[in-house]
Amino acid sequence: MPGPPWLILPTYDEAENIEQAVAGARAALAAAAPEGFRILVVDDASPDGTGVIADRLAAAHPEVEVLHRPGREGLGPAYLAGFAHALDRDAGFVFEMDADLSHDPADLPRLLDAVRAGAGLALGSRYARGGGIADWGAARRAVSRGGSWYARRVLRVDVRDLTGGFKCFRAEVLRAIDLPTVRSHGYAFQVELTYRTLCAGFPVVEVPIVFRDRRRGRSKMSWRIAVEATWLVPALRHSARGAVQRAGGHAQAARPARRSDVG
Repeated sequence: MPGPPWLILPTYDEAENIEQAVAGARAALAAAAPEGFRILVVDDASPDGTGVIADRLAAAHPEVEVLHRPGREGLGPAYLAGFAHALDRDAGFVFEMDADLSHDPADLPRLLDAVRAGAGLALGSRYARGGGIADWGAARRAVSRGGSWYARRVLRVDVRDLTGGFKCFRAEVLRAIDLPTVRSHGYAFQVELTYRTLCAGFPVVEVPIVFRDRRRGRSKMSWRIAVEATWLVPALRHSARGAVQRAGGHAQAARPARRSDVG
């Protein structure tokens, strides 16, 4: 019997969004996992008081807890800290979700269903049939879609939304892909985790979602993060496979992902 699902919510200056994000996630996961679930807010010492709000939510709701980190280190390290915390506490499934409400918490049950049905990773996909993006301008759409196309071509895999960050992993996948050796952040971090999952032989299912731009607060995305991906992605073809082999995974040629059109 697998352990409970854990949702990891990295935050930095999300005081305007964190309460609504946690409330939506609690409602969705209570229906999808009535046997129990956990929500972990990983806060990087947000100067706007996000951590204080998260502590208040944890005091009010026993399924919510907060991991305070001493300073801002980036999205990738925050997720890695959250993964380690959840895996040490026997998580059966682990979610990634943006805390700015760009990802709809109501989609969490669909991702969990896909993993329970056999996927190693369920990826909320903007570019699978039925998915989409609302509220973005042409330039940002081009950067996102171009980044996914570039990574797909370089890595020779058939996952349409390689840069997507709305995910649900089976815990055994995270244990198999040598998380301590992951060094990338931003776009490249999301590409690396999905590619390592494929290299370890686990199926990836793309579940269509609609991604919405944040309504409150300031985006943390920068051109530096996008540029990082252009030089890190080619190196992943070698480093990711080696990391999976060292971790004891059954590394193999990455195979095309199965796609889901679950509504």
